[in-house]
Amino acid sequence: MSMMKLALQNFKSSFKSYLAIMISLAFTILVFLNFQNLIYSDIFEGLGGKNKEYIDILIQVISFVLGCFMFFFLWYATNVFLTKRKKEIGIYVFMGLTNQKIGRMYMIETTMIGISSVVLGIGFGLLTTWLFQMILLAISDITVDISFRVSLTPVLVTIAVYLVMYLIFVIKGYVNIVRSSVLEMVSAARHNEYVRQNTFFLMIKTVLGLCVLFSGYYLAIKEGGQEVMGNVFAAVVLVVIGVYLLFGGFIPALFQWFARKKEFLYQKERNLWINNVIFRMKKNYRTYAMTCVLMLCSVTALATGFAMKVRYEGMVHFRNTYTYQILSSQAGLDEKVQSLIEKDNSISYAAEAAILNLDPSLFDTRFQYSSYSVLSWSQIKTLAKETGMEFELEEPGDDEIIQVSRLHLLSLLTDRSNEKVCINGKTYRQTVETNTPYLGYLQEQISFYMVNDAEYEKLKPLGTELYTYNYRIEDIYNFAASRDELDTIVSDADDNYTAKVVIDPNSSEIEWIKVLYTVCIFMFMVFILASGSILFMKLYNDAFEEKERYQILKKLGIAGKTLKKSLSHELLTAYALPFLVMMLSAYFSVHALEKMMYTSLLVIYLGSVGVIFVFFLICYLLSVSVYAKNAGVEK
Repeated sequence: MSMMKLALQNFKSSFKSYLAIMISLAFTILVFLNFQNLIYSDIFEGLGGKNKEYIDILIQVISFVLGCFMFFFLWYATNVFLTKRKKEIGIYVFMGLTNQKIGRMYMIETTMIGISSVVLGIGFGLLTTWLFQMILLAISDITVDISFRVSLTPVLVTIAVYLVMYLIFVIKGYVNIVRSSVLEMVSAARHNEYVRQNTFFLMIKTVLGLCVLFSGYYLAIKEGGQEVMGNVFAAVVLVVIGVYLLFGGFIPALFQWFARKKEFLYQKERNLWINNVIFRMKKNYRTYAMTCVLMLCSVTALATGFAMKVRYEGMVHFRNTYTYQILSSQAGLDEKVQSLIEKDNSISYAAEAAILNLDPSLFDTRFQYSSYSVLSWSQIKTLAKETGMEFELEEPGDDEIIQVSRLHLLSLLTDRSNEKVCINGKTYRQTVETNTPYLGYLQEQISFYMVNDAEYEKLKPLGTELYTYNYRIEDIYNFAASRDELDTIVSDADDNYTAKVVIDPNSSEIEWIKVLYTVCIFMFMVFILASGSILFMKLYNDAFEEKERYQILKKLGIAGKTLKKSLSHELLTAYALPFLVMMLSAYFSVHALEKMMYTSLLVIYLGSVGVIFVFFLICYLLSVSVYAKNAGVEK
């Protein structure tokens, strides 16, 4: 029989065993293809050049992340497949086949799995392209035309990326088989599995893992200035390393401690499953750690998405605080401007305030801006009262200052307690920063600082005082009606400088943020499904390896009901451990996001953890049923 026929026969006979791997691989291909299709489509052309540019960059970054995920997922899947097949294909040595021929048979068989996964992934990916785009736009609340067009480029890119990665691991498996001895292949299924680990090394891993993990937690929530970005990056690395050390040290040590407590061990069938967890932990802890990290990524992605959504809505509200803003060197224009607006619109509220425009060279701040202005505390207080905005700012002292800033999408400066602002040689201590839109859109263009009235008067000779007239109309969508009327007062004369700002509520300048938080929601679902698939796949394969042990236990007279209860506890441990570690780690990651986004995310944290709990509960119940069947355990 030729290698091709033998591999094909093995593929057919083990098709049900490979199905879980193929579906998981096909899912990663489906998601990657849909994001590639967004890159090469013109679906976002109508949002404008800048939005399209930002969205393309965003999707390319997400595609890179998905590519990395696909790489590591393929690595894991092919390793599981190789370990599962090694014992079986090792038997072919006794039939006279060399390691090279066995390796070629393995390559043919894995290639069949890879091609089947590509066909499934591309096929379902093309079928769901329109649905994927429709859901993405529906969640984003973006109105563009969707046309179902199949482009060859994203299909070819997806196939090329996948096959290159897959080929790497197929060749790796071939080399592994060629270099393996007969004994290694026959005993591969039990290699490094039933091992009680050395207590001394476990304690070293435990101490190191806890130190690394809690160092990551500390850096994640530590407030700071420009070093926050470095802290966040270090926190991510430390938490990932800490999670692996936790599952490789602390948790095995904890279970071995339980096993030594005989009064605990010999109750409620614990002896049947706790020792099995201990013996298999050396092999399975990487899977648990990987699952935990993926769940942590999913919670963080969803929290980021909702934080972006809240921030986007805040930025839109910020920008639409006023419909019209007039900036003029002339005082007393209020009545004239109001009369022009009221020809076509009713004014909801209006307010005016003076700003002191100073040369940027007079300022020495942490970040340099192109335009600076100083505000009077009492004038802004009056403006807030007239517009109905809250104003709880204490009047600054003579050496104190308040920054009135724009609403940023993300701020890496979480500690502003020691900010210093120097104006014309005098140093002020910044007491607080507010992003309340007292001056609306102008706050996005000018860096404003608020001082008390006495300081404002002292600074007056250094700059030019301008007057802002701010109006919000009742029907903001009728903004164009008064635009031409206001053009009549616009002037660039030195003695009568007057400019206007008209806010279009339909502006799509920051629409790309809506796509960002929608993509985060998709990433949440992808990571959850990936974590569940990996754990389910691992337990699915473990069931076949445990079949012999359960058969022996049945022959010893242990009832099938007792064995199923034992394995259900074992599987519950496999799902619960990553979930509990994820809950703790996710709390710190979400808390760090809250500080950077200035948004409460507790509800999102609890909701995302709840969704993962329900999904894992379903996976657990399915695993118990499938595991019992594959391991030959009767009800």
